[in-house]
Parts: sequence; C-alpha cells; structure tokens
Amino acid sequence: MKNIVSKRPDFLTFKSEVRKGNLTLLAQAITLAESSLPDDIALANQLIESLLPFTGKSIRIGITGVPGVGKSTFIETFGKHLTSLSKKIAVLAVDPSSTKTKGSILGDKTRMEELSKDAFAFIRPTATRAALGGVADRTREAILLCEAAGFEIIIIETVGVGQSETTVRNLVDFFLLLMLAGAGDELQGIKKGIMEMADGIAITKADGDNTKKATQAKADFEYALHLFSESDSGWKPKVITSSALEKKGIAETWSSIEQYAAFVKTNGYFEKNRTQQNLVWFHEHMRQLLQQKLNQDVELNNKIKTFEKEITNKKILPSNAAQQIIQDFLKE
Repeated sequence: MKNIVSKRPDFLTFKSEVRKGNLTLLAQAITLAESSLPDDIALANQLIESLLPFTGKSIRIGITGVPGVGKSTFIETFGKHLTSLSKKIAVLAVDPSSTKTKGSILGDKTRMEELSKDAFAFIRPTATRAALGGVADRTREAILLCEAAGFEIIIIETVGVGQSETTVRNLVDFFLLLMLAGAGDELQGIKKGIMEMADGIAITKADGDNTKKATQAKADFEYALHLFSESDSGWKPKVITSSALEKKGIAETWSSIEQYAAFVKTNGYFEKNRTQQNLVWFHEHMRQLLQQKLNQDVELNNKIKTFEKEITNKKILPSNAAQQIIQDFLKE
C-alpha cells in the first residue's frame, strides 16, 4: 500500500481559500505562519502581505483576568452572544510566559465546547515561544489571517501571567479585564499597571450570593479608576457586573466595546493606536532577528562566553563588554 503524501496548497490556493473563509485552509495558513522553516516563512510572509488590503476591519479585543475568574466561561457566553448577532468571531489564545506547557488553549477549547461548534466562530491556538516577541509576531499574523478570512471580531485570550497582559495590550483595540468579587481585597489582587491598561472591567460571577459582593466590587473599581490619569484614548473605562451563568452583563459589555470603538474612531485614536502597534511589531521583530543572527554566530558566541567569565570575575564592566560585542557584530 502506497503512502499518501499530502501536498501543501500553493500560494494562490491559500490566498483564494482564506478569502473565502475556508477554515481548514485558514488553520493551515496560521500553522504556516508559525513555522520556523525558511520556505514556510517566505510563503507565509508572501501570503499575509498579499492579504493586507483585506485586513484591519475587525475589532480586536484582548481579555485577561486573575486565576479563577472564569475567562473561558465568560468568553464562551460572550462569543455566543456575538454569534447570535450574526457576528463572525475568532478566538486566539496567547501564553508568552510558558516555556513548558506551550499554553492551555486546548483546555480552553474543551471548556468552550458550544462556541467551538458554532458556525460563526473559530477557535485557534497560537504558537508559544520562549521569546516574548516570537509569540507576539505569530499572534499578529494569525489576527491578520483571520481578518482576511472575514472575521469581524478577534478575541485574544491571555492564559499566562506577568508580561502576557502587556503583550496582548499591544495587539488589540480594546482591553477587557475580568475580575472576581468576594475573593479578598480585589484592589490588591491585581497590579496597578494592568488596571491602567484596561478599557473596561467586568466583575464576573455576579449571581446568587455573590451578587452583593459584585456590586460592592464594582463601586470599589469605579473609585479606583477615578484615581488614574486620563488614558491616551481619552476614554473613561466602564465597570460592569456580569454573570455567564445568567447571561447578565454580556450584552452590556459588547455595547461598551461598540461605544469605545465609535469614540476612538471619531477622535482619531483608533488608527493612531493601530499604527503604533505596527511600529512596535516592526521593532520587536527586528530585535528578534538580530538576536537570532547573533546567536548563530559561533565566533561571537565564544567571545560572549569569554566576556561572561570576565564579568563574573569583575574584570570588565558589563556595558563595555556589550559594546565590544556589538562593535564586532557590526564589523562582520
């Protein structure tokens, strides 16, 4: 029996089928973009660049939250609300901090079982790399491919901690922070920096005996937000109590996002933010490529090891050693 070797679609097939919204080819195109093989990278870049005229028309939403906040449950209910409005949505997950688990999107997809079956939804893991920039690059490319396939709303779910929130904030238009009431001092449970990045806050699980606590948490967060300086967008974040179980606050959350989009498109911040994010992408990727080139240079790596020993023995200033490495690198 002969082995059947699957043939990879060519450029024109990829472009045509992604534009048609073919989910199988879309998934393959994202896999292509995640590849580290030179031929795959070249084809992915050619494909995405050819699709650029068909991108940028979605609303990109980042969603993060503290452990136990019910992100997947919220996203499923929120996603089902959007698809009920005939909105095509794509859900991507990113975990920049994990080098072992490679993210938890498969678990999320299991928990979002109903949404994964929805004809208007597409749930996809994104590549997780040890380097933060690598993750961001692949996620950005996945966003563009999903937009070219006709998805109107792209949801980026953070499943990590630490720098993941900052990374995702540089990928999206609206950053939604999920918080849980009744789990101690809410305002101490999350970094001020993440609060300042939020365009909206949703207090989850605001049902049953937790309703009163959620209402109090809402007031606490509204007070805390008043203490922050005005955001670059000029938008004042709203705090909403929500319950995925009772489908409470879900429509209000979407309404708030729509209001935000209209507000920032009117004052020019929407396009300004998108442009700034592209420039961040450019500089991040340039640094990544330079780092890769540096790592591949055997002679320079030997010099680096020598300098590391000298730094350890306090024979050279770290900044001077770095300067010498860069000078040698530029001479090549």
